[in-house]
Amino acid sequence: MAWTLYSVPSAQREGLDAALRDDLVARQSHKLREASAVGGPSGTLYVLVEGAPAAVARAEELLTPLGSKPPAAEAEALYRRFKDEEESASAGMGLFFTE
Repeated sequence: MAWTLYSVPSAQREGLDAALRDDLVARQSHKLREASAVGGPSGTLYVLVEGAPAAVARAEELLTPLGSKPPAAEAEALYRRFKDEEESASAGMGLFFTE
């Protein structure tokens, strides 16, 4: 599965919301996090879009004017953090359905 991660200033939230409502992008998985919550700069959002390669390319097209891609090593670390949070949440939900 393809993915892309962008750093977008909070002031661009209206444009970001519009980009995520794009027909192709809206059908993909996307997650938003306050950058400051994961050690990034305040006043910034991290946006992860994951899905079909064509949709990720479209997301990049829409997000590029709004923000920037973190360096590859930083993006990989952030992506892993997003996935770890997702896996932890899934594991926690399992506790509700056991016993």
